[in-house]
Amino acid sequence: MSAESPQNDADVIVVGAGLAGLVAARELEAKGLSVIVCEARDRVGGRLLNEPLPIGDQVTEVGGEWLGPTQYKINALADELGLQRHATYDEGDNVIDWNGKAVRYGGAIPRVNPAVLADVGQAQLRFERMARSVDPAEPWAAKSAKRWDRQTLGSWFARNTATSGAPLMFEIAAEVIWGAEPADISLLHALAYTSAAGSFSALIDVKGGAQQERFVEGSQSVPLRLAEQLSSPLLLESPVSRIDHHEGAVSVYAGGRELTARAVIVAIPPPLTGHIDWQPLLPVNRDQLVQRIPHGAAIKCLAVYPRPFWRDDGLSGQAIDPAGPARVIYDNSPADGSCGVMLGFVVGNRARELAELEPQARQAAVLKGFVRMFGAQAAQPVAYIEQDWARERWTRGCPVCYMPPGAMTAHGAALRAPIGPIHWAGAETATRWTGYMDGAVSSGEDAANAVAAQLATALV
Repeated sequence: MSAESPQNDADVIVVGAGLAGLVAARELEAKGLSVIVCEARDRVGGRLLNEPLPIGDQVTEVGGEWLGPTQYKINALADELGLQRHATYDEGDNVIDWNGKAVRYGGAIPRVNPAVLADVGQAQLRFERMARSVDPAEPWAAKSAKRWDRQTLGSWFARNTATSGAPLMFEIAAEVIWGAEPADISLLHALAYTSAAGSFSALIDVKGGAQQERFVEGSQSVPLRLAEQLSSPLLLESPVSRIDHHEGAVSVYAGGRELTARAVIVAIPPPLTGHIDWQPLLPVNRDQLVQRIPHGAAIKCLAVYPRPFWRDDGLSGQAIDPAGPARVIYDNSPADGSCGVMLGFVVGNRARELAELEPQARQAAVLKGFVRMFGAQAAQPVAYIEQDWARERWTRGCPVCYMPPGAMTAHGAALRAPIGPIHWAGAETATRWTGYMDGAVSSGEDAANAVAAQLATALV
């Protein structure tokens, strides 16, 4: 039975109709609480977004898309919603541009030089050993937290590798994981993130890792199905501009409406919470955190072809191109192979540089890299699609937010700590598979449980 008070519009208001917000709303409904969901966009899904393909009745994704075997929350939710997955295409050889020459290789790490391969292996083992000592729920409590938080991920790679090639491999991996340069990321943050995934291998691998599978109907099918199941009001095109909060009461100003509730779950990326007018102001530690947790920068670039021609040559479609704007490339074709889709990630500094170009120049730069990796056929796609998440008003970056040196030990505890009736959710607040769809699901569940417990205690 709802505990809704006559003067309130709902028991709980959820800000954001991404995966975390919709999961939180569903959990609250299941507990008998009334909910209103406010979403700034004209759609649900947040950083999950499908894009129709011009060939056949298929979609691709221009936002988050992959899931792995140890991501139990998102897999269970997908099963419950009746959503099918298919394996990321991973057959054949990968390609790397090494010293100006395209080299074929198998596995996640290019076997271009035995010394580099050994160097990468020993550094990764050392990094993962350090990560296992970090509790992702309280990274600041690790024995070496302050020392690690004074370093960048890039400086650690430089000091713990002996070859020139090994830091480059780690740099490219880090750019794609966080959308940022290793020189910008706290070592402690990277260790906590790795611990939350289980290993660095889990973050970068396809088979057995975070990129193992995709949704047949596209990843946005998850929030779309969740939204269909809600009985709660879902207010689209209703950006939240102000939240007034007192003990046991909130007023949320969204899309010209004033809505009242007993609690609020804010399920948007942490930097965007700083755009809300909070009355009274949030505690200094939370405010300082928001000022120090930037988004990564990522442009997803997709070239569509009549068929995945690279497979004819025994290639997986996966490539590493250190010289190109898209340094990591995947085969993003639909499950039935009805057309070929090549996906390139332009991230970090390269994303910011490419964003300054005209659209035609951006496309030409990306396709030039595709041609270098896969031959002349890559120069003539039937369509070219790109999504620059830094230009998305209600996201402002992708794939995830990260912490620079010093932020975790100084302000990390404020990331998920409730403030009276205010609770936080989102992939960045998760303690398992932080930054991924799986983390978003668990964060929504955790926030809903915390709110329900708080409201139940208030009635006693």
